[in-house]
Amino acid sequence: MRFTVILTPDIEDGGYTAECPAIDGCISEGDSVEEALANSKDAIEGCLESLAERQQPLPKEGSTIVATIEADFRAPVTTR
Repeated sequence: MRFTVILTPDIEDGGYTAECPAIDGCISEGDSVEEALANSKDAIEGCLESLAERQQPLPKEGSTIVATIEADFRAPVTTR
């Protein structure tokens, strides 16, 4: 099965948080992109095993759409 994973840099502590939006609560982390992805794979497999054991439906692969949106924003000019 193939799933989308979203990596977010942890600005305060370093490293990355990895979230699989197709599986509720499936979040992992790692000190590098590679480690975060490897840990995410383990987390996804664990979540799938848990869902199967509880006889709950498995998520559909490729069910998440990830897009990049460009937003126009101009900060207001402040005067002192």
